[in-house]
Amino acid sequence: MFKAFINSFKVKELRGRILFTAGLLILCRIAANIPCPGVDMANLDKYFTQLSTDSAAAGQFLGMFDLFSGGALQKFAIGALGIMPYISASIIMQLLVPVLPPLEKLQREGEVGHAKINQYTRYLTIVICLIQGAMAAIAMTNPSRLGLPAPAFPLVLNPGTGFVVMSMIILTAGTMILVWLGERITERGIGNGVSIIITANIVERLPQAIMGVVEMMQGGFSSAGTRFRLVHVLLLFLIFAAVTAFTVMLTQGQRRVPIQMAKRIQGNKISGGTTYMPLKVNFPGVMPIIFAGALLIFPPVILQLIPPLRFLGVYFSHDSYSYMMIYGLLILAFSYFWVANMFNPVQISDNLKKEGAYIPGIRPGKPTADFLDSTMTKVTFAGAIFLTALAVFPMLLTKWLKIPYDIASFFGGTSLLIIVGVTIDTLSQMESHLVMRHYDGFLQRGRLKGRRG
Repeated sequence: MFKAFINSFKVKELRGRILFTAGLLILCRIAANIPCPGVDMANLDKYFTQLSTDSAAAGQFLGMFDLFSGGALQKFAIGALGIMPYISASIIMQLLVPVLPPLEKLQREGEVGHAKINQYTRYLTIVICLIQGAMAAIAMTNPSRLGLPAPAFPLVLNPGTGFVVMSMIILTAGTMILVWLGERITERGIGNGVSIIITANIVERLPQAIMGVVEMMQGGFSSAGTRFRLVHVLLLFLIFAAVTAFTVMLTQGQRRVPIQMAKRIQGNKISGGTTYMPLKVNFPGVMPIIFAGALLIFPPVILQLIPPLRFLGVYFSHDSYSYMMIYGLLILAFSYFWVANMFNPVQISDNLKKEGAYIPGIRPGKPTADFLDSTMTKVTFAGAIFLTALAVFPMLLTKWLKIPYDIASFFGGTSLLIIVGVTIDTLSQMESHLVMRHYDGFLQRGRLKGRRG
């Protein structure tokens, strides 16, 4: 495997792509460290320190956005919104395509239609940026207006409408620059640009998490006051290795449905024969976790604004079993929701029939569609259960072993799924370049498969 990395820099085109990607990632990290004008950084740092020690809804409200921005939100940097608005816009467009006939028609028009949908996605990204930018600026001016704790010192030097408008423009421009850099990475770099940027932002917190483990081992106690020794570090390492292996299996797992293609003779070539259709075990990917986490951000904030219902806030506390149960049920529900919207067995059945292909033992048409629907439902159930376990595990690790959540988040959930999935996709592309030029790939046997391969 290390030899494959060395060979990657022997191939001129691949070396250029890797260095180009690394250079743009450095620019993304610079954008995450340049603060917006008008913010008192000393007071802002004190305020986030206060929030980090508080397990109330405030930390949950900001935590998910800060995850994808790589800490830029804590600095109120020009890249504070990160690339999350573009992800949100892409998800909305993906859900609208099967529902709105004009968008579905555009999708069937090939490259021209996809370009038009991408253009609409960018317009929607700007709208989401303006809304989130206004909320972020208002939160800086007066956090209590969004249900967040009031700071002891003012966070903005000159609050007012001018600051809100200026911040909206700067944050929107920052996100669109990140989107543009992501597209350049996809075009001239290695891997999917947007995914690479998200992964880099998540990995940015890894050194801090490792230092946290080292400090706990040296001090002999965790942040909660429980004993923490070298044996606990070894135990965490074994858990991390097991959970990572489990995540790889979940990401790569698939149910192969055999497909019999009609044989065709074109010149001297004979096409057709037996192949298979891969049904991904984790078809929705990380989307159910993102949906469930985003949805559970708002109940605690809303309940804080309604005094008679504040007692219900305890059920949405991040470390409570009730929160974990609701979180898990939402992940299960969103897994089926995503599959129902994105997997169309009727269309697949029609396409197979047009191409003269069929599933052995299953009649073409409606029986094929029913078979695919039934099979995908069973596969989704298994994948959703595993996905739920992976998402809840970091919370249980924090609750049972008293490990800080910033460290435990790397033992499952959104962080690990994104890191594993993007790493597999990127290595798959690198391996394709190496094999095409007659170098050995990353594996001794077989081929490394991307999530779409």
